[in-house]
Amino acid sequence: MLIIPAIDIKNGKCVRLTQGRMDAETVYSENPVEIAKKWEEAGAKLLHLVDLDGAVEGTPKNQDTIKKIVASIRMPVEIGGGVRDMSIIKDYLGIKGVKRVIIGTVAQEDPALIEKACRTFPEGIAVGIDAVDGMVATRGWVKVTKEKAVDLAKSLEGLGVSCIIYTDIARDGMLTGPNVKATKEMAHAVSIPVVASGGMSSVKDIEGFKGLKLEGVIIGKALYTGDIDLREAIELAEKL
Repeated sequence: MLIIPAIDIKNGKCVRLTQGRMDAETVYSENPVEIAKKWEEAGAKLLHLVDLDGAVEGTPKNQDTIKKIVASIRMPVEIGGGVRDMSIIKDYLGIKGVKRVIIGTVAQEDPALIEKACRTFPEGIAVGIDAVDGMVATRGWVKVTKEKAVDLAKSLEGLGVSCIIYTDIARDGMLTGPNVKATKEMAHAVSIPVVASGGMSSVKDIEGFKGLKLEGVIIGKALYTGDIDLREAIELAEKL
C-alpha cells in the first residue's frame, strides 16, 4: 500500500483546505517545488497534485507551477483539478513523469468523455469521487448530488477507469481519522484499484486500512502539521 503525500496548489502556493472550503485555507509553503522534493527525499513513490483554483474554475490555473514540480522530482505524479476535457488530459499526460490525471466533476456529467479518455489513455485515467454521507459531491465539492458514490464507481469501472480516488470530504482536513467503513464499502464495490483520502490524523489510522485492497492512502494536512511523519507512515504501510 502506497503512502501518497498531497500538495494542493492555490495561487501558486502549497495550501490545505478544511472540508474543501476555498475560504478555509492555510498556506504551508510559498514554494511547492521544495515541498515536493522534501516528500521525495522522505521516500514517497507517488505524489498527489491538485490545482485547487482549477477545481473551482473548471480549467487548470496553476499549470506552470505543476510543470515545475514534475520537472524537479523523479517520482511519478498524479494530477487533478480542472481536468475536464481531452485537450487538458492530453497536455498533462504528455508531461514526462505524469502517471495519470484525476478527473472529478465531469466523470458524472460527461461519461462519453471518460470513455473516450480511457480508450485513448488506458492506464492514465483516474477518477476522484468526493462524497458527503456516501453521496457524490461535484464542482469542487460545492454541489452534493443524489447519486451514491459506490454506484458511480461501478459505472466508471465499466467505462475503463483505471483507479478510483475516494475522498470523504466531511473528514478532509479535519484530522479526525478516515472513514474506514465508507472506504471499505468502496473498495469492495469495484475490482479496480482504490486510493483512500480524507481525515488521516496519525500513523495509527493507516492500520485501520489493513486487509483492504487499497492501492494507497493520500495524506495531506497531517504531514504539514507534523501529526504524521512520512517516513514512519511509509515504513508501516510496507508491513501491512
